Amino acid sequence: MAATVYVLSALISLASAVLLLRSYAGTRRRLLFWAGLCFVGLTLNNVMLLVDKVLVTNVDLSIWRALPAFAGMLLLVYGLVAEETQP
Repeated sequence: MAATVYVLSALISLASAVLLLRSYAGTRRRLLFWAGLCFVGLTLNNVMLLVDKVLVTNVDLSIWRALPAFAGMLLLVYGLVAEETQP
């Protein structure tokens, strides 16, 4: 059951990333780009969670799986600050 939740979380994150980046391609709004990259990081985080908890149970990958989420959040914060400070 847990594996199903991990897979669904990864698929939802991937769908969000694709929709945001596709919308960015049509409108060229930079905040959509940064939000899309954030969701790419969250997708990688969810995939690594699946690998950590279901496929490779004897190794702790918690630090490695937190890195893509952290990088994605940093990109989103950067995008928010850049949008706010632009004239």
